[in-house]
Amino acid sequence: MTTWQQFTDEAPDLADAVRARLTAHKHHVLATLRADGSPRVSGTEVETFLGELVLGSMPNARKVLDLRRDPRYSLHSNPGHHTMDGGDAKISGRARELLGAEKRAIRDCYPDDPGGDAQFFALDIESVVLTTVSANKLHVDLWRPGAGVVRRSR
Repeated sequence: MTTWQQFTDEAPDLADAVRARLTAHKHHVLATLRADGSPRVSGTEVETFLGELVLGSMPNARKVLDLRRDPRYSLHSNPGHHTMDGGDAKISGRARELLGAEKRAIRDCYPDDPGGDAQFFALDIESVVLTTVSANKLHVDLWRPGAGVVRRSR
């Protein structure tokens, strides 16, 4: 699996564009898999922390239970209001629950979690897609670890 830092190192321009999408709005959409294999979508927030893309959640939320059972996820950035400015970002991979010292290091940055019971996952990355529109063309930039960025336009 690839961390956010590895993605940034391998594809800095794409990483900057995707980071801009993730920071332009606070709330995004996370897709996980229910126990029966059907998809579940949940609102979520993500941040980068020490080279990781991190998702935080209330304890035992359905998305937490889904990710513990099956770590596959897809994250879709909030595209904004009636615009494709900056593009539409999607990240897929596997989530890894942060425990022990890793969890404490992140939890210490969240004063809104006084009980310390929030749950955190590092979102390891298998692919990143940024879809943009310019000059009446649709551009799809795809990155996978070790494969560089491939652009398809139509």
